[in-house]
Amino acid sequence: MSVTDKSTPSRGFAHSDIAETSSFPLIGDKFPSLEVKTTHGTMNMPDAYAGKWFVLFSHPGDFTPVCTTEFVAFQKMRGDFDKLNCELIGLSVDQVFSHMKWTQWIKENLKVEITFPIIADDLGKVAMALGMIHPGKGPNTVRAVFIVDPEAAIRLILFYPQEIGRNMDEIIRSLKALQVADKNKVALPANWPNNDFLGDQVIVPPPGDEKTAATRKTSGDMVCEDWWFCHKKL
Repeated sequence: MSVTDKSTPSRGFAHSDIAETSSFPLIGDKFPSLEVKTTHGTMNMPDAYAGKWFVLFSHPGDFTPVCTTEFVAFQKMRGDFDKLNCELIGLSVDQVFSHMKWTQWIKENLKVEITFPIIADDLGKVAMALGMIHPGKGPNTVRAVFIVDPEAAIRLILFYPQEIGRNMDEIIRSLKALQVADKNKVALPANWPNNDFLGDQVIVPPPGDEKTAATRKTSGDMVCEDWWFCHKKL
């Protein structure tokens, strides 16, 4: 992936124009083809996870307290990701030997074995291609999260600064929400499945034309607050 024009796109640009000026892939883009060196050997991404969801997350560095708590948290929730047909893979600009020594320390001292691979990106090429290095925060990777679907499309991107650990429950919630939205062709409200107004109900997409809008009304399991705001329980 090469980017030569890093100017800020103006309003009215088409998606292709914006993509050309961006330093990393955007939501809806295909995950770029990358050969990466990991603690589990060399992998070709996204082919290694064909047919599965995966969460790629970066951390600033090995042998750091916040990153250690995150890796332990990810590993302890590995079963939750497995149930959602989702793999985990970490990344930092450390060498593979550092990753291996660090995960060994975690196993020996915290009694948690890290079973997912960690990309060794010591030259920073992968991190730069994915926009994980933010110059204003130094040369290390920020805490980026990419959720990628079985078709290798990027569905969600999160960025946290180095000083703030990630909320694992939110990553799981987002993954579940994406899968529910895809399966049922619906949208999800704020804080789903614990929305103050709708609870665990889902939102029916609004009609796309006036004729359909005129007939949209409460029926069956669907409740309509107005023609453009209908919801139902799955």
